[in-house]
Amino acid sequence: MNLELSRFGKKLCARTGILELMDDLGVAMSGEQEFLMLGGGNPAGIPDVQALWRERVGDILEHGTNLDEVLVNYDQPKGRPEFIRALVDFLNRHYGWGITVKNVAITNGSQNAFFYLFNMLAGEFEDGSFRRVLLPLYPEYIGYADQGIDRALFKAQKPNIEFIDDHTFKYHIDFDELSVGKDIAAICVSRPTNPSSNVLTNEEMEHLSALARENGIPLIIDNAYGAPFPGIIFKEIDPFFDEHLIVSLSLSKLGLPGTRTGIVVANEQIIDALSSVNAVVSLANGNLGQEIVTPLLVDDSILRLSHDVIRPFYEGKARQGVAWLNEFLDDALPYYIHASEGAMFLWLWCKDLPITARELYERLKVRGVIVVPGHYFFFGNDDADWKHQDECIRINHSQPDNVVKDGLRIIAEEVARAYAGV
Repeated sequence: MNLELSRFGKKLCARTGILELMDDLGVAMSGEQEFLMLGGGNPAGIPDVQALWRERVGDILEHGTNLDEVLVNYDQPKGRPEFIRALVDFLNRHYGWGITVKNVAITNGSQNAFFYLFNMLAGEFEDGSFRRVLLPLYPEYIGYADQGIDRALFKAQKPNIEFIDDHTFKYHIDFDELSVGKDIAAICVSRPTNPSSNVLTNEEMEHLSALARENGIPLIIDNAYGAPFPGIIFKEIDPFFDEHLIVSLSLSKLGLPGTRTGIVVANEQIIDALSSVNAVVSLANGNLGQEIVTPLLVDDSILRLSHDVIRPFYEGKARQGVAWLNEFLDDALPYYIHASEGAMFLWLWCKDLPITARELYERLKVRGVIVVPGHYFFFGNDDADWKHQDECIRINHSQPDNVVKDGLRIIAEEVARAYAGV
């Protein structure tokens, strides 16, 4: 039989950056070959966090009726009522969002949520028009790139680059060039930004919020790594919400990626639409993660876990990773590391690199080091001549110190060889 795919099938089955990333992760985790896995987005196994999850699962097992409810029953398409009530009370208590249970829906992971949101809000409309999602600053999350059912769903804006010191830089939104035309259906940002660990400033967020409000479109904020949980953000920010915002949260980087629990906070129209899509596509959501985390929202221990355990762990990993890179890389080379402001990545820019980041990725893979070549994170912009997008790689620093240190040393060696023309 010859498998003939529809246009939709071909779109989702094509070789994509996110597929390559997950394939690399699967190979590394299989144990078939020894790899230093610095490429995926898997959170670290933090002992105190893992102990807490074992304790919570033990609590659920001890109370048999709780286990039966979790395993035997479908939840509502919008999510587990007890979890949603606890989340609403938590957000109102700490941040004054003024939301109700009608403002929250659960999905099977935030990746799933963005597929729904992007294709609900943008694409082909019945009047023949085509509307897109504006990414006001790229590089942006690799997992967005191929989620559009329709053609070219994204419009991305090149950033301004600030040089902080000899080997540190930071991206900023270029508001002078940013325009929100009639063809824009929504604005979307991740904060912290995957891949660069950039945290948009409060002023940038306020400016984007105002642009969205003025144009009558939503601003989507991807908080997978951010506030209020898991809190992998190395500066103080206040989570905020408004009628025109769509805020995405996740339990993955809290340490529960296997439960596939995404959270969307938005106005009632968006939540009703998401609930309808949930019912059609997946009937209901996985509820184990919701059951595990509900008591942590009720007693606020989720904040203590985020602020006192998770954030310090990743902040320490980031600082150590930057120190190792600066130690291993030749100071005379034109390399730059993005200011590490959150998430679990180092974003290395090798200016005027004689080979592409893809070629560097292949060289590193031969030496048993997995990273992600940067060009996958630059999509939605036709500026193919911008060499910067072929000079960057994303490095995950969440693995054990010996793995990260050995991997960074090999990266530095291969970068030096590339500049030397070897």
